[in-house]
Amino acid sequence: MSTEQLVKDVVIKFAGDSGDGMQLTGQQFTNNTALLGIDLATFPDFPAEIRAPQGTLPGVSGFQLHFSSDKVYTPGDLCDVLVAMNAAALKVNLNTLKPGGKIIVNTDGFDAKNLRLANYADGINPLENGSLDSYEVIKMDVTKITREALKEVHELGTKEKDRAKNMFVLGYLYWMYNRSLESTISFLQEKFGKKDVVLQSNIKVLQAGYNYGDTTETFTTRYKVEKAKLASGSYRNIMGNQALAYGLIAASEQSGLPIFLGTYPITPASDILHELSRHKSFGVQTFQAEDEIAGITAAIGASYGGNLGVTTTSGPGMALKTEAMGLAVMLEIPLVIVNVQRGGPSTGLPTKTEQSDLMQAYYGRNGECPMPIVAAHTPSSCFDAAFEAVRIAVEHMTPVILLSDGFIANGAEPWQFPQQENLPTIQVSFAEAKEDEAFMPYSRNEKLARPWAIPGTKGLEHRIGGLEKQNITGNVSYDAENHQTMVLLRQAKVDAVANYIPEQTIDSGAATGKVLILGWGSTYGAIKSAALALQKKGYAVSHAHLTYIRPFPKNLGALLAQFEHVLVPEINNGQLVKIIRSEFLVNAKGYNKIKGNPITTTELEAFVEETYFS
Repeated sequence: MSTEQLVKDVVIKFAGDSGDGMQLTGQQFTNNTALLGIDLATFPDFPAEIRAPQGTLPGVSGFQLHFSSDKVYTPGDLCDVLVAMNAAALKVNLNTLKPGGKIIVNTDGFDAKNLRLANYADGINPLENGSLDSYEVIKMDVTKITREALKEVHELGTKEKDRAKNMFVLGYLYWMYNRSLESTISFLQEKFGKKDVVLQSNIKVLQAGYNYGDTTETFTTRYKVEKAKLASGSYRNIMGNQALAYGLIAASEQSGLPIFLGTYPITPASDILHELSRHKSFGVQTFQAEDEIAGITAAIGASYGGNLGVTTTSGPGMALKTEAMGLAVMLEIPLVIVNVQRGGPSTGLPTKTEQSDLMQAYYGRNGECPMPIVAAHTPSSCFDAAFEAVRIAVEHMTPVILLSDGFIANGAEPWQFPQQENLPTIQVSFAEAKEDEAFMPYSRNEKLARPWAIPGTKGLEHRIGGLEKQNITGNVSYDAENHQTMVLLRQAKVDAVANYIPEQTIDSGAATGKVLILGWGSTYGAIKSAALALQKKGYAVSHAHLTYIRPFPKNLGALLAQFEHVLVPEINNGQLVKIIRSEFLVNAKGYNKIKGNPITTTELEAFVEETYFS
């Protein structure tokens, strides 16, 4: 007879070969959790290779989920439960498990072949040599039980039946955490509605996993996490790339401009293309070009023609787009350039996260070529960041760089989505010809934005191209004084954006104190959690997080001056910290991690305590 135990906080890591369906399993458990109103954060951890050899260490795919009845800011530092579908999954992830944590293992993944592929020494099996005695190990032959559950299904071969192994594990965990199967059954019906044999097989194995927990004595305790105390309203589970796509669509609706996405697929940005392509009913046009350069130049052409031009990429693609970005700066037209950062340089670590493209966004073009930079910091904030990037681009007539990263893009969290009537209108003003007055394409308004002239409009004929423009007239000019004037005007226009963005606020802690932890991008959750923990210990620590990185909010320098020390944690070798030092002449210090995975709360908390309070 099992008993039920109420727990506040759980971290589960699903790990297996890239063909074991761990991402799908994690996503389904996440959706089930979100439907219950429990707060959560996720961290999908993909193999770096598209299809690494099965059973090897590089081929391990993971999905980490942190869910709690309290507010959640990170996917968790250490796991309470590790699901290991094979020996490689155990070896790669064992160091992420808490002492005394639970390990659910598929014993079929620990045969001689799998042990050899995972680089265990001959004759060594971690399930048998006592090395896991400090953990609670639940052994089950998932492969064998799955095949047994489907023994009457003759239409499927052994290989097809084995693909349902992840459903067995999911069903077992649904039993373990006292969940209903209905959300996943509905998902399966939608996904496999036209393939009845596959549908019924997956449902049968899902139920078999649940019944296994119910009828065996592997656990005498089931666990329950209560609903989180979130603000009232309608929520949905959202991933970063999804939210970014929705932010672009919302900006399109609020500006009245149709979206044109010109792009080339690249990890981890491709899902923005996939998501936007599903929403043609909102006037979205998506164009998968033959390369990165064609993608951005098509988007520039769309913006020139009066559309909302967008291009999406990651670091290597940004490098290829740089000349075209300079063209957009010279033309002074709206354009949103989305960079979902990943590990570099070159091809680097395609599926691992980094924040290492900030300097590229700031300076990575020839000549004096300034652009506003906006950065998302959580999956749901991608919506707001995308909306703001469009607003700035359109209202200030400039290309804008929007920075996300792999951690944000593939992570998920509950999102209280806004209603359209609560979103601001994005002001769009197309130039109109004036009788008896020549059109001056580089005349400027109070924001230093030039007119947006739609080609083909009578009376608005003007010259375009990448050569330097004469001030006001837009004619080609090689004049030295004019070039300096235009360089300074383009910079002043970007600087003036600071007059139309919010001032910087403190996220947590006092407005003055000993240490300010200043962050940007996906370090948000770790910094917030560490800052709250340090504040609870009585330390004078505050946290501020930047959304607007170029230009900075007008009050940022004054805010920094209120603290004795400024610490800038980044998943790079120190990029924002260099900019902060040069812009504000403060002795900011960096905390840097470049391992392809996020900074953890525990390590940051320990560093701050040891560095500033020991």
